[in-house]
Amino acid sequence: MEEASFFEIFLQNLLNTSLLEIVAVTFGMASVWFAKKENILVYPTGIVSVLIYVYICFFAKLYADMGINFFYFLMSVYGWYMWTRKDLQRKVLEITRSNWLEHFFNMAAGVLMFFILSYVLKKYTDSDVPYWDSLTTAIFIVAMWLMARKKIDNWTAWIAGNIISIPLYFYKGLVFTSFQYIVFLILAILGYIEWDKKLKERARELESQ
Repeated sequence: MEEASFFEIFLQNLLNTSLLEIVAVTFGMASVWFAKKENILVYPTGIVSVLIYVYICFFAKLYADMGINFFYFLMSVYGWYMWTRKDLQRKVLEITRSNWLEHFFNMAAGVLMFFILSYVLKKYTDSDVPYWDSLTTAIFIVAMWLMARKKIDNWTAWIAGNIISIPLYFYKGLVFTSFQYIVFLILAILGYIEWDKKLKERARELESQ
């Protein structure tokens, strides 16, 4: 019996895509687009997507990704609050860059989470991709935290996690979701460019005052 070609596998998995996955992908793409535009709708659209993915990832045995999607839900609620909250000067949270101490903390937190998650997945679950699942999860947890704090560095983390997720989801037969991460990767690059432009414009405004 001849092995199926890459295109045949792709087509078969695409035809098997569920309506639920399509809805999750649609809302997920909308959420990233709104994040790129620094629009508060990033959070309600994201919440719909991540709750659906909690269900999808459970049956795909992507347990760490299931957990991170629940974490996304909690962080989306937190981010929604942070983006709409005003300080004493009636100003909302602005885009900033992480300092060296924040960079160190974020990297250390990501490494620690990777080791904890990979240990848990290998010892207590039947995951067949424990290290890759743990790696993307650790990266995305850091990315979500940075986005909630409106740190431009969140886009760098999203870019790295998206690059890894594209082949991971394809391998798991979730072709439409794999395609979603290609779009996410493009939007993350554009998001970084747009936020960087806003940062530079604000810096020029402050210099001219």
